[in-house]
Amino acid sequence: MHLKQHRPELTAERAWASAGFNLTGRRDSSTLAVRGLTFWTQWLAAISGVILLLCTLAVMKTGELASHYRVLAAFTLLCSVPAYSLMRVYHSQHGYLVGISRLLAGWLLLLAGLAVVAFVTKTGELFSREVSIMWALMGFALQVCLYVPLHCAARHYHQQRQSRCASLIIGTGDLAQHLADRLVRHKHEPMLGLVATDDQPQREDGLYPIIGNMAHLRSLIASHRIQRLYIALPLTEAEQIESLYIDLLDANVDVIWIPDLRSMMLLNHSMSKIEGFSAIHLNESPMTAYPAGAFSKALLDRSAAVLAVVALAPLLLATALAVKWTSPGPVLFKQKRHGWNGNVINVWKFRSMRQHDSTHVKQASREDPRITRVGAFIRRTSIDELPQLFNVLQGHMSLVGPRPHAIEHNNYYTGKINAYMARHRIKPGITGLAQISGARGETDTIDKMERRVELDLVYINNWSLWLDIKILIKTPFSLLSKDIY
Repeated sequence: MHLKQHRPELTAERAWASAGFNLTGRRDSSTLAVRGLTFWTQWLAAISGVILLLCTLAVMKTGELASHYRVLAAFTLLCSVPAYSLMRVYHSQHGYLVGISRLLAGWLLLLAGLAVVAFVTKTGELFSREVSIMWALMGFALQVCLYVPLHCAARHYHQQRQSRCASLIIGTGDLAQHLADRLVRHKHEPMLGLVATDDQPQREDGLYPIIGNMAHLRSLIASHRIQRLYIALPLTEAEQIESLYIDLLDANVDVIWIPDLRSMMLLNHSMSKIEGFSAIHLNESPMTAYPAGAFSKALLDRSAAVLAVVALAPLLLATALAVKWTSPGPVLFKQKRHGWNGNVINVWKFRSMRQHDSTHVKQASREDPRITRVGAFIRRTSIDELPQLFNVLQGHMSLVGPRPHAIEHNNYYTGKINAYMARHRIKPGITGLAQISGARGETDTIDKMERRVELDLVYINNWSLWLDIKILIKTPFSLLSKDIY
């Protein structure tokens, strides 16, 4: 394994600290769909229950279901999605106490939102205080009663699904052997075998076979379609674990470190448990960890993109005509770039350069002779990026996310900047945190690209729907930057 670095201060430790261990690891769309299904199933059961409870209490109190109670039920249905998404309710990895506490936080947030709506619309006096109080208390109790069995079923389903994922363990010591035994016996997880590190002996007395060393790791992952990789090495091997982690950033595999902490006194620590072993989840994208958040982001993307296309239709048409009339060639320029999980996508832009033959992708620079007069204007105002709204509607891009780079640039920087490919842990965006923070324009030095990657990782680690909204609000003001050309 070779770890390349351009600057000593941009270490993996710094990347871990800035991204909170959520830098890499990829999950396929089926995992996201399954997690989303478990969320929506539990949400639908809970909200259906509280709406039915509201209707029952209203009829018992007034003898009829008045229109304002029907409106309240509709608002409850609509407002519960962002409220419960924000509080990350119904995550399959939560324990029961944590899950119930998050459920309480989501319910209180929902009630607070409904109270604000009633205050603003001056409709609070229409509702019976007795009904409101009973609904608030009994509604939460009902949700708890539904949560426990549904959460139990969801966790069981996830465990059964994970048991079908082929796994591999790095390490050959007692910890690795015990972990393999637990995963096979209790989780029924298909275990390919163990991989020895360079300084570990090739033991032959273990229960599970050692099928290779670190030199074979990449080929084993590819040939056996490994979906989950456990690192079962002691803390004394932290340097090697760091190197291994960085080297696997671009691998399509979930990486979980199982440290040997049996001899340490841990105070107020936060870890998950896998069959009794303390586990640090090194890789988890916010889009796969929080399916409700992923749905909210996709909903925001598609809705805002449709509105933007309709509102900007005259500008899009005028720009297309200007590009076509001022220089020969196609109106749109399509370039293959890496998208979410490293998948190759075609990113659309208005053509801003004269047609030219080149086998080497060269970034545009100030006073670039290839840029047309119209191209200079649309690049300066970022109008050339507007066709990517259709990439958003296709689901290949997001409104907010790391800007996609040309494949040739990714290949160039991957070996020079740590955690570079971790930018693809989320969908690429038309704008992003790096763009509103001044890290835009030509990246003609390693330092400039490192700064952009750092900001992209900060965005991934701290993603929220509110952060996307703030970036969208700030984007028009960032267009005044002098570094756009």
